[in-house]
Amino acid sequence: MHDIRLIREDAAAFDAALARRGVEPVSSAILALDTQRREVATRMQDVQARRNEASKAIGAAMGKGDKDTAEALKAEVAALKTELPQLEEDERRLTAEQDAALAAWPNLPAADVPEGADEADNVEVSRWGSPRAFSFTPREHADIGPDLGLDFETGTLIAGARFTFLKGGMARLHRALAQFMLDRQTGENGYLECLPPLLVKDEAVFGTGQLPKFAEDLFRTTDGRWLIPTAEVSLTNAVQGQILADSALPMRMTALTPCFRSEAGSAGRDTRGFIRQHQFEKVELVSIVRPEDSEAEHERMTACAEGVLQALGLPYRKVLLCTGDMGFTARKTYDLEVWLPGQGAYREISSCSNCGDFQARRMNARYRPEGQKGTEFVHTLNGSGLAVGRTLVAVLENYQREDGSVDVPEVLHSYMGGLARLIQQV
Repeated sequence: MHDIRLIREDAAAFDAALARRGVEPVSSAILALDTQRREVATRMQDVQARRNEASKAIGAAMGKGDKDTAEALKAEVAALKTELPQLEEDERRLTAEQDAALAAWPNLPAADVPEGADEADNVEVSRWGSPRAFSFTPREHADIGPDLGLDFETGTLIAGARFTFLKGGMARLHRALAQFMLDRQTGENGYLECLPPLLVKDEAVFGTGQLPKFAEDLFRTTDGRWLIPTAEVSLTNAVQGQILADSALPMRMTALTPCFRSEAGSAGRDTRGFIRQHQFEKVELVSIVRPEDSEAEHERMTACAEGVLQALGLPYRKVLLCTGDMGFTARKTYDLEVWLPGQGAYREISSCSNCGDFQARRMNARYRPEGQKGTEFVHTLNGSGLAVGRTLVAVLENYQREDGSVDVPEVLHSYMGGLARLIQQV
């Protein structure tokens, strides 16, 4: 949600920033609502003040025996009481309309975010690792996986498209990856492990920006709750409506949870394989920080995600997203793209975003700086540390052997009970 004060102070700058994201000027409409709301609020205050003043004057007039003045004042008070409910209703309506207008538009991009229309305009920042030189033609995970326990047919049979059934060593490798990621983020990077709800209320999904604009991307239960598309929703909303002590910051939380996405609008994209699923697991990273610390925290969070890829020996590149490819709530985003030799391409495996105070305003999440009476909105950040299924895909493709078996990265051997290779299941 945007700050109305910033729009009042420099509407042109606000429109210029949104224009970088392809949005036509909207400040005039927002300010028109703001003017109406403030006029109604002022009138309401004036009416309340005059009603109180006239009510007191009635007693004084009666005390002087001035019945005519007293009756006139009573009539005025009655008229003011009649006007107040309508003014209060108008203020509620205009406040709701203004809040909706402030919440409707994406976050303003940071100054160093490159301008662009789509992923073709993203900027590569760095690369780590060298793609393996194969002595044979590497295959895609969808071709390697079925013989090793990646069962697409059973998943589709029992749940439909974009669901997969993992068995045997494949299921254990998936679990090993998830546990390794979680242990690394808690043990080495200082994140607090959490086990948050998978079902959340409207307010939570609004707070992190999925509602109302992206409702079609979510699954909803019959009682009106939402299945989380990412643990970002649950973890970030842990500070919803709170005023935090300065000493409580930074807060760093992580969780391994299932995630549920309808994948609306993704028809034809990654329909084959394990990359784009309706249900998947992810280790989420969330930070709640002071405004002055959010840029450094963004770099730190991204490095925490990179460390997992490095430990697994998976080549990747770090990409700074352009204005046209960023998510709705982000002011700056790094994507980590892992090398998939079967596809001969880098594919997204983590996205780390600094949201500034955009989500905090939607959640009304604040903190009280040390030594100050007033409060400020916190800054929120979120990232994948990592998406477990996509990491599994990367391991299958990068560690495959010509005979169809797959080596287990050394760092996972203890999580696999010593199993060092996945071989065809009988």
